[in-house]
Formats: sequence, structure tokens, C-alpha cells
Amino acid sequence: MLKKFFLAVVLQILFVSSNVTAEPNIVEMPLPFSDYRDELTRQYTMNHYGFSTSTIDPRAVVVHWTAGSTWESAYNIFYDDLLWDGEVNVSSQFIVDRDGTIYRLMPETKLARHAIGYNWCAIGIENVGGVNGVEDLTAEQLQANIELIRYLHEKYPTIEYVFGHYQQVEARASGLYIELVPDYFAGKPDPGPIFMQALQDELSADGLKFFPA
Repeated sequence: MLKKFFLAVVLQILFVSSNVTAEPNIVEMPLPFSDYRDELTRQYTMNHYGFSTSTIDPRAVVVHWTAGSTWESAYNIFYDDLLWDGEVNVSSQFIVDRDGTIYRLMPETKLARHAIGYNWCAIGIENVGGVNGVEDLTAEQLQANIELIRYLHEKYPTIEYVFGHYQQVEARASGLYIELVPDYFAGKPDPGPIFMQALQDELSADGLKFFPA
């Protein structure tokens, strides 16, 4: 009887393990995150959301393109602490190169400034491409995004929504949008409806919510 019990436990563990989404191959390329940048982040959240924090409880994933041709160019833009507007620099938790290589720039729960109104709760994925607004993201990037988002959704069950940067207005229906600064908005085209429709086709069955591409 005892042997049957242990066999059942082992089989259950094997079944659960087989259904756990493995972390995709991720290259660690951390941005420097000084105490000064942490303080700038806290000032940003106080100004824009009404509370001070430099971390997030992920509720959404926002997909972008870099409008550049290399991951290094985006990384270099994100590198400095301060942006020209006097607030914390823009950044993203991930960059996906054109060959599908995933770079992690900071922990998923560290706040990055990448989407107005949603930084307090959203993980950002930047995809190299979109130069001059051309929808040219690759099949390798699509597959990498699918694997990464699926992994993040399992790691953080609080994630409900996936949307493109260009869908930021429609995404206000999620109830996640917060912005205290009047008229603080920038329209964006990235990463385009073709890419987002492909993500939706692959991931909507995972229980993630999308907006019409």
C-alpha cells in the first residue's frame, strides 16, 4: 500500500513537471541600476502614479519594437540613469534580437519606463526592428516572444493582459492605466498589428487577454 502511495506521488510530480513551462534561453545583460536610478524611479512613480516604488507586481506585458537595427543601440539608449526630460531614463526588462536571442536587462519585477500609464504594472519586451515604421519583425522574434510571454505568465499568474505599444489607448479598458500628469501621452505604432495578431493566435488559449489587433 505504501509503495503504491509513493508511486502515485512520483507520477504526480512527473506530470506537474512535464507541464511547467521551462525558462527560455535568456542572456543576462543587466543595465546598471544605481541608487540614483532607483531614486529617480521612485520620483517618477510618485509624479505619475501618486505612489513611490521601484518595483512592480506584473499585471501585463507590453510588446514594442526598438525602431533600430541592433540590440546594442537600444541597450545604449537605456544605459544612462537620466533622460533629457529630467526623469528616469526609458528602459525595458527584455530585448529580443532579430535572430530570437532574448536579453534580460533587469529583473522582471524591477520597474522600467517603457509605456506611459502602465509602467507600474507592466513588463516590457523590446524587439529589434521597426526602422522607419516598417513592420519587419522576424519569425524568430515571434517564436521568442511566444516562449517568453508563456514563461512569464506561468511565473507570474497575476499577468492578465498582453498588448502592443500602439494599443495603449484600447488597453485602458483593462483598468490598469494610471497617469496623473495632464496631456502626458505619445502615440506609438509598435510592434504593429501583424505581430500582435500572431501573438494572440498562439497565446490566447493560455488564458491571456488581448485587444483587437
